[in-house]
Amino acid sequence: MKSRSTTRRSHRRALCLLAAPALAVSVLAAVPSESANAAACPAPAAAIGLSKAWKLQLPIPNSTGSPQEIFQPALATYAKAPWFTTNASCNAILLRAAVNGATTSNSGYPRSELREMNADGTATRSWPSTSGTHTMVVDQAITHLPKTKPHVMAGQIHDSDSDVTSFRLEGTSLYITSYNTTHYKLVTSNYKLGTRFQGKFVAHDGKVDVYYNGALKATVAAAFDSGYFKAGDYTQANCNNSSPCDSSNYGEVALYGVKVTHS
Repeated sequence: MKSRSTTRRSHRRALCLLAAPALAVSVLAAVPSESANAAACPAPAAAIGLSKAWKLQLPIPNSTGSPQEIFQPALATYAKAPWFTTNASCNAILLRAAVNGATTSNSGYPRSELREMNADGTATRSWPSTSGTHTMVVDQAITHLPKTKPHVMAGQIHDSDSDVTSFRLEGTSLYITSYNTTHYKLVTSNYKLGTRFQGKFVAHDGKVDVYYNGALKATVAAAFDSGYFKAGDYTQANCNNSSPCDSSNYGEVALYGVKVTHS
C-alpha cells in the first residue's frame, strides 16, 4: 500500500503534466512573427536616394489654406501617410493627391509633387531651354486614378507660366502633352495601373525631346527662359468634376527614382 506522501507526490506530478501543454502554447504565442521582426522602411526620400535638390508640395492645407511645402533638410526624413510615404517594398515613394486636396492659386487641381531646387535645396532653380542641355529621367508607375475623371499627370517640365510637357494618363491611354495640347502624342492605349516605366525629358535648343522606356516618342517645340522639372502626382480632377468629393478619391504615383542633370 502506497504511503500518503507518495500519493501526494504522484498527484502533483500529474498536475504538472496536465499544465505543460498550456504552458507551451503560451510560450509559442509570445514569439513575434516574422513580419513583426522586419525592419521598418526608411523615410521616402531615403528609400530612393532622393537628392537634396527638391522641395515637396502636398495637397494638405496650411494655416492659410494653401498647399503645404516641405523643404530640405526636413524633406530628407519627412513622411506623411498616405500623401507622401514609402511603398510596401521599401523601394519607391508613393505620392497621392485626392480630388478635395488644397491647390495653388493658379491651378484647380491638387498635387503631391516634387519641384526642382538648387543643389542644396535652399532656393528654387530655373533654366532656359535655349541654352545648355537639361535632362530629367524619372522611373515611375501610375498606381491609382480618380473616379469620374480618371486623369493624372506624372512628371513634367514647367515654365514660368504653364506646363510645357508631361506624361498624362487618361484611363488606359498614356499621352505626352505639349502645353494645352493634352493628347499631343499617344504613347500607349493599354497602360495598366502599376506598370513601371522610364520617362526622360531632354530640353535643348528651344525644344524638348521626350522618351518612353528609352525610345524617343515626341519632340515639343518649347523656347522658354525659366523652366524647371517636377516629379510625382498631379491629379487632374477635383470636386467639380469627380465624385465622391473626399480623400478616398485620388490619383497616385509610385516614384522609384528621379535624376536631373544640367550641362
